[in-house]
Formats: sequence, C-alpha cells, structure tokens
Amino acid sequence: MDEQRARSSPPPGWRHGPAPWDRWERPAARWPWRSTVLVTVFVLVGSGFAAHGQQGERAELDLFAGLLLVVACGLLLWRKRYPVAVVFGTAAAVMVYLGAGYPYGPVLFTVALACFSAVVAGHRRAAWAAMGMLWAGHVLVAHWLFRWLPPSGDSAVSWGEEIVVATWLVAIAAVSELFRVRREQWVRERAERAEAARRRADEERLRIARELHDVLAHSISVINVQAGVGLALLDTDPEQARTALTTIKDQSKEALGEVRQVLDTLRAPGAAPRAPAPGLDRLPELVEQAAGAGLTVDVEGKPPRLAPGTDLAAFRIVQEALTNVVRHSGSRRARVHLAHDARVLRLRVDDDGPATGGDAGGSGNGLAGMRERAAALGGTIEAGPRPDGGFRVLAVLPLTPSARTSPGPAQEDR
Repeated sequence: MDEQRARSSPPPGWRHGPAPWDRWERPAARWPWRSTVLVTVFVLVGSGFAAHGQQGERAELDLFAGLLLVVACGLLLWRKRYPVAVVFGTAAAVMVYLGAGYPYGPVLFTVALACFSAVVAGHRRAAWAAMGMLWAGHVLVAHWLFRWLPPSGDSAVSWGEEIVVATWLVAIAAVSELFRVRREQWVRERAERAEAARRRADEERLRIARELHDVLAHSISVINVQAGVGLALLDTDPEQARTALTTIKDQSKEALGEVRQVLDTLRAPGAAPRAPAPGLDRLPELVEQAAGAGLTVDVEGKPPRLAPGTDLAAFRIVQEALTNVVRHSGSRRARVHLAHDARVLRLRVDDDGPATGGDAGGSGNGLAGMRERAAALGGTIEAGPRPDGGFRVLAVLPLTPSARTSPGPAQEDR
C-alpha cells in the first residue's frame, strides 16, 4: 500500500498542485466550462442576429433550432476528454441544423473549435473526416435534397459558394494543423531545454566531485604519510616529528581552502571564484609537497602558455599521478616530463615501482577523473605498467579547443 501511494504521489518539489507531467499526460482532467459557456452565448446571440439578417431566405429559428444550437455548443464541454466523438457530434448537429434550412451563422464556429481540439489532441484523420462529412452533407442538401427540405421555394446553391465553404473548412483544418505542429515543437523544445539543464547539472556535479577528489586525495595522502612519520619519530626525533606536524598543518589548511573554493560555486552558482584556479605554475608546490611525503620529483621541460581550463586539467593530472605514486608505488622517485609543439601538450609521469598493492597506479576514481578531464578538452590519457617496470601516466592535451590529437612517437623521448 505504501509503495502504491508513493508511486501515485507527486515528487516533494510539487507540494501545491499536480506534477508537471500530469498536465501533459492528462490534459482532459479539467472541464472547459468558461470557454464553453462563452461559445454558447456567442452562438445563440449571433444566430439571432443572423436569422434577422436572413429573414425570408432561411427558415425562422424555433425550439428545434435552439435545441440543435445548444447540443452543438454543449458537446464542446467534452472536447478535451473525447475529441473524436465531439468533432463528429458537432458536425452532425450542424449538418442537421443547415439541412433544416435554419440561417447560416456562428454555429459553424462550434465545428471549427471541435476540429481544432481534435487535431491538437492528435486525431487528425477524425477531424478531417468530420469536416469532409459536413461538406458532403452540405453539398447533398444544397444541390439535391433542397426540394424536399425547408424553406419552401429554395433554390440550389451555386458551386462557387460550395468552393467557398470548402475553402473555409480547409482553412480551419490547416490552422489547426499549424497550431498542432507549433505545440509539438514547443513541447519538444521544452523537453530538450529540461534535458540540457539536467545534463549541465550532472556535468557540474561531476566537475565538483572530480575537483574534490583530486584535492582531498592528494592532501590526505600527504597527511597520512606525514602522520606516520610523526608517530614513528615522536619519541626518538621530536624535531623531525614537529616538521611532519607542520607539514600536516600546512597541507590541511591548503586543502580546506581549495575545498571551500569549490563549495563556494555551489552556494553562488556563476559567481567568480575568490582565488585563481591552480595551474602548472604551481608545479614547484607539488614537488615540495611530494618531498614532504618522502617522494623526490624531477621535472623536465617547461609548459607553454595555457588556457585556464587546460592549465587546471594539466595540474590536476600531474597532482593525481604523483598522489598515486605516493599511495601505490614502492619507488621514492618520480619524473615529470613536459613537452609540447604548436598543437598539443604532452605530460608524462613515470616511477620505477615496484607496486605496493594490486591497484598500483590507481584504478579507481582518480584515473577515471584524469581521463574525464582529458576527454573534456579533446585529449587522451594512457596509464599502465611500463615494459621495464614501474608505472607511466601519459596525457596528451590540445592547446586549442578544436585540436583532436592522439599520442605520437615524436614526443615519446625519455
């Protein structure tokens, strides 16, 4: 029972009224009282004026005529629930009304509105069939049955007038079709905008999760190593233990600052960050932090001038690669090689191993995050064991957004 209630209830965000999809899937839930009453008043009053203008040419309005007008208008109350039945019902009522010789007038508006509702609801063939039935009935009455129907002494309608009537019917159907197409296009665009908004939200959440992972994984790895050093040397070498605790303090402060900067984007979307995003200009800081964790890093080459997004991605890739060396490699030395040409930047991070666990090099969120960062820029990531031992991470990042590259042998010099 609770599961059934949960399925039938709208999401928590819509506490005041039905969920948005209910309005589209069940458009007939509301009765069109007001519009039906307005149409009824318009048709009755307008038909009275039409009877006065066509006096002597058409039959006088009587109780039966009033009943037919009310039926044609009253059926419109069901036009959203049963559009096919309503369009045929109004067409039949109007055909009987005209066959009885009553005055032409706004009664035809009921058929137009019923046809419009049927076409918009997707029942195009039914609407066209009802309009064709009405026109065929009018032709039959106006050219063959008029001799036996009121008013007496009536003559056949010219074919020119029949063409005018047919043109009006086609125009009504065409306008209905145009509105249907525009409505479907609007619904489709609305759904596409909602999907694009969801996609942007997912991408933003992924970006924030990737940033938090990169910041926390690196900082916590350094803190973990320094905490072990501090505990091991607390009694035998208090000064070295103090240095380890100082490194922990500095590293945690920096991590908190970067986490706060990432979370600020959640509190104020679109606001400018308070501090510039990190880039390869902070590579010496990474080297110093790695040294604090007992890892010696040799840097070869200098990076070119990079766009902010590429610069941040390159920094995070190097940071994650060094973090993986600290966590998963027995080697205490790593090499960072930077090379570039006019199109791409190549980052290579090597260590000599051996691996200290089955997930050497990192096989979880860190490596996936590096690949996502590179793919977002049109670049690639290759990570795996080297033939001569150790582990290698090779990133190829385009220097321009339009570049599409893959790692080539020209820049693979060791």
